[in-house]
Amino acid sequence: MENEFYKDYKGRVMPALQQQHGYKNVHQVPKVEKVVINTSVGSQADVKQALDDAKTELALITGQRAAETRAKKSISNFKLRKDQAIGAKVTLRGERMYEFLERLIKAALPRIRDFRGVSPRGFDGHGNYTLGVSDQSIFPEVELDKIKRNIGFDVTIVTTARTNAEAKSLLSEMGMPFSDRAKKLATASPSEGGPAGQAQAG
Repeated sequence: MENEFYKDYKGRVMPALQQQHGYKNVHQVPKVEKVVINTSVGSQADVKQALDDAKTELALITGQRAAETRAKKSISNFKLRKDQAIGAKVTLRGERMYEFLERLIKAALPRIRDFRGVSPRGFDGHGNYTLGVSDQSIFPEVELDKIKRNIGFDVTIVTTARTNAEAKSLLSEMGMPFSDRAKKLATASPSEGGPAGQAQAG
């Protein structure tokens, strides 16, 4: 059975992008290729336990077992040895990828306190977008009373788009709430630009 989010991509997003960018062939329309969720625990004092916690949380959020990432070289200042396990990552494709994107866009991001959209500056020039998530509690699957430590991670969305503009059109159509789009829709009062929103929800 096809994921609803993927059905929406095929039925609504693809024709919209074709019209916006004038793609003559349906195969020219950008699509999401994979999503990589990556976290580093190298700076934690108890790296081994932190790594186990990170792998558990990533598996819970993504529905897929996390792989360990290792240091490429030794850095004495950080007490890092080459090949030491310092993080965890999950690479999602196909059905699981679309399920994760749907939960990220529709459920997780709106739960961020004082959320005003994601930065439009996270593109790499090759059609890929990375956003940072400061802690895992925004995902509905995570039980707040069972969180042992805050685990921040990067979500990299790899697309077949050739430019930042094409990738942004794709993700916008899929519902990614970019902050510059939100500013056009809402007129925020100037007094709201203070330090509010820096505090974590209790």
